[in-house]
Amino acid sequence: MFKNYLKIALRSIQKEKFFTGIKIGGFALGIAACLLIALFIRDELGYDTHYSRSDQIYRVVMQAEIDGEMKKSTHFPLPMAQTLEADFPEIEKAGKVYGSALSSGGKRAFRPDAETQNVFEQGFLYGDQNIFEILEIPLLQGNPEEALIGPRSLVISESKAVKYFPNGKALGQTLILDDNTSRPYTITGVMPDFPGNSHLDFDFLLPIDDSNASWTSQNYFTYVLLDEKSNVTTLQDKMRSILKKYVIPAQIKRGRDASFIEVLKNIEYKLQPIGDIHLKSDIAMADGLQHGNLRFVWLFAAIAGFILLLACINFVNLSTARSAKRAKEVGLRKTVGAFKSNLVAQFLTESVLFSLISFILGVLTAWMLLPLFNAIAEKTIEMPWTAGPFLPALLISALIIGIISGLYPAFYLSAFRPVSVLKGSLNTGGKSARLRSGLVVFQFATSVVLIIGTLIIYKQMNFILEKDLGYDKEQVVILEGANILGSKTDSFKQQLLQLTQVQKVSASDYLPVEGSKRNQTTFTMVGEGSENAGILSQTWRIDYDYIKTMGMQIVEGRDFSREFASDSVNSIIINKKMAHDLGLEHPLGKQIDNNYRHWTIVGIVDDFHFKSMKEDITPLALCVGSDLGTIAIKVNPGNIAESLAAITAIWNRNVPNQALSYTFLDQRFAQMHNDVLRMGQIFNSFAFFAIFVACLGLFALSTFMVEQRKKEISIRIVLGAPFQAIYALLTWDFLKLILLSILIAVPIGWYMMHRWLEDFAYRIDLGWQVFLSAGAIALVIALFTISYQSISASLTQPLKSLRSE
Repeated sequence: MFKNYLKIALRSIQKEKFFTGIKIGGFALGIAACLLIALFIRDELGYDTHYSRSDQIYRVVMQAEIDGEMKKSTHFPLPMAQTLEADFPEIEKAGKVYGSALSSGGKRAFRPDAETQNVFEQGFLYGDQNIFEILEIPLLQGNPEEALIGPRSLVISESKAVKYFPNGKALGQTLILDDNTSRPYTITGVMPDFPGNSHLDFDFLLPIDDSNASWTSQNYFTYVLLDEKSNVTTLQDKMRSILKKYVIPAQIKRGRDASFIEVLKNIEYKLQPIGDIHLKSDIAMADGLQHGNLRFVWLFAAIAGFILLLACINFVNLSTARSAKRAKEVGLRKTVGAFKSNLVAQFLTESVLFSLISFILGVLTAWMLLPLFNAIAEKTIEMPWTAGPFLPALLISALIIGIISGLYPAFYLSAFRPVSVLKGSLNTGGKSARLRSGLVVFQFATSVVLIIGTLIIYKQMNFILEKDLGYDKEQVVILEGANILGSKTDSFKQQLLQLTQVQKVSASDYLPVEGSKRNQTTFTMVGEGSENAGILSQTWRIDYDYIKTMGMQIVEGRDFSREFASDSVNSIIINKKMAHDLGLEHPLGKQIDNNYRHWTIVGIVDDFHFKSMKEDITPLALCVGSDLGTIAIKVNPGNIAESLAAITAIWNRNVPNQALSYTFLDQRFAQMHNDVLRMGQIFNSFAFFAIFVACLGLFALSTFMVEQRKKEISIRIVLGAPFQAIYALLTWDFLKLILLSILIAVPIGWYMMHRWLEDFAYRIDLGWQVFLSAGAIALVIALFTISYQSISASLTQPLKSLRSE
């Protein structure tokens, strides 16, 4: 019997090529989208799960409530790791890292000793010896127990070893960093490349200089490997003893006042599982890493479920829409003795066959789209063909979905009464019509929600990219690795200023975008008494031309000037936010202290954004200093290529053995929000999939309605009904469903996008225009979808239709 069922199914496919194509095509697209989303979710949830003892590896986090706001940090003093391991037997190993690999910046001049031409590399991380054991870093070459003992030892990744040395034999080779030939580094190990789904990603590991073992300077990530019997909650409580034993005495020794010490007493130490770092890190931690978004992961999972559900709904609607075509077949087969179970088995066989074909096409489509998806998502996901459960899971899913989606059509079609069918009085019943209408309302309500999401994400991204930032990011060229200039920096700046294309030049590692250098310290007022607890503030070292080059505004006082000798010693400029948090109405001339020196406030710079729009502007202090790894050049609008050529020529004269590496400040700003832009692109892509599949469902219902009303339409045409009347008759029922869908979708869409926008400190308002636009787009899509069948029915030849009836 199965062979017979299969033969009839294949004949049905050949007979109804157009509708079968829509049925299978919609299924295949839904499966492709679901598979891509599933692979994305698998990758996101798989971060840092490759460790054999992942449930025992934690990152230390510090938190405290200050002025009603929870402050968090992942940066600790250098002695923290060693102290944790020594004082708490539950901790088997503790290690620390810091460096440019923890952000998107940090390019450094690099070359093998035998070469003369430098190249730029990034991904430099400083760590201690314990990191090899905690993060389970094996060495392909070298001894992990001795790899970072020497002060100028260096461990590199396998890909870099292959890139720079014949056959990857790098052990013992010498490298030059920052063109400093007086401090060569020796390669003491080669490690495998870190997997793509690791929160850490570095190619160069250097030893940490332990000479400044201060408890008051906080720059290091601290990781711990716990004993398998450790109780994390108990250990976290015990770790607070570090405050009393080490941190507070060190701060008292440095002269911190009583109010600041009281704040320290509120600090708590938490242990964050390494598997939670990628998706569950609080933005307040400001760890500089590229994180995923758990809300997006679950949102994409919901979209995948909706797309698959929409595809199944389409199958049901398309099957029932063509019921009239199968009715006589059912009637004849029942007349000659076929049981209902035989008919159900027949239609379920067709459904499973459609599902299997759809799965094959869907998997192939996903495989072909995967490179494009990887480019959008910035992933390196591969189709897991060789993974044991992958192919069996696809086969089982195809069978289950085929059976589930075919149940209703099977029982619906097999329930036709042979006498009624053969007499031509096929009655589909009001209950079935209500079900189909309900399914279409569900489909288009989902589509409207996705349209709302697409519009709001687009508007929020435009808002971010076009917002007044408090500085001018346009036409600013950023030269990276400029520390190679050394003593030539001032001369290089003067040569640039001679170019007609160049307006201003500044040298500083601190840029108003994430991925550049950061330094946070605590400031207190001088002579204000014990009631002043102090505030945490960024402290940037800049040159005299920085504020002018960046187009920032001094709102009170003055900019730094070479005419004032004190500016290079103890003058400081703060932003309005810092003045507010210090409680200063008239800040000029006031003195503040960060335990390094007393600073005199000479100017107030207007607040500008130097973090993501997800975060509020925080206190910032600017002082004159020499961190010269980056040079910012403000160029004239116009021929950028000509400006870059002139800049390159001057660079090559000064640094003939180093290629120029540059970016643009506006590009760096866009990269700062790259995670949201990327998620928005993915969301929009899958929203399109879902809307397209929903349109197929609406097309199915319009086909069914026209099929059922052919005789009525023909009679109306014979009696003189015009085209417009017939078209309105057929479209009005659909438009009522779409309007109902919009009414249902708007509050759902408002709630979902209101929650999404809560992630941003600076965001758009959810005005009614967005929802009106989404409804209008949905109506246009619906009219376009149903117009083909409606127009065809309106232009039908009535005599031909009546004869066929």
